[in-house]
Amino acid sequence: MDPMDSFSTLIRTASREQHTEAETSTFMSNLLGGRLGVEAYARYTEQLWFVYEALEHGVERLASDPVAGPFIQPELFRLAALERDLTHLRGPEWRSTLTALSATRTYADRVRECAEQWPAGYIAHHYTRYLGDLSGGQIIRDKAEKTWGFPKKGDGVRFYVFEDIPNPAAFKRRYRALLDALRVDDLEKQRIVVECKRAFTLNTAVFRALGEEFPLSA
Repeated sequence: MDPMDSFSTLIRTASREQHTEAETSTFMSNLLGGRLGVEAYARYTEQLWFVYEALEHGVERLASDPVAGPFIQPELFRLAALERDLTHLRGPEWRSTLTALSATRTYADRVRECAEQWPAGYIAHHYTRYLGDLSGGQIIRDKAEKTWGFPKKGDGVRFYVFEDIPNPAAFKRRYRALLDALRVDDLEKQRIVVECKRAFTLNTAVFRALGEEFPLSA
């Protein structure tokens, strides 16, 4: 198969517009630009917890699914790392003050719905989150360490540290090979692409809500 005809290429190119919109949101631009304080970063980390709780809850059942199963790889799991980061950012009682934005609840609910009812759709959310963490997430980690003085790859940024993936580039190649090997028909692949676009749009909505909560002073 020509690499340009592969499903991994299709899903990446078809969702490029939505991906770019998420990456260039005002909130993320301000966060990475050092124009927001550590409170904004902590609030963002809280929202991630809800999304990853939805992604990783009940994965034992998905692991045996013929379509989603190959993607359930423990070295990707982020929930435990997020909880260490939240303990560092919010203190040991972080759960008592944890709240989800409305946009975050909508996002997490959709992830959970796919996980429970549509394993192929779950792959779309798995792809947009975890491959993004391995790629652009490293930019966020670097900025957070420099801006707020977190220990390098330590508490506060552990979400972005994949200790069990020593070669991210090779891992991403294997991941894309899994996408290319998906045993679903072309119609289902198109549905996955649509869900991938939806995942990025849901993520952008969270960024928009965070931007409203943390506007820059005039």
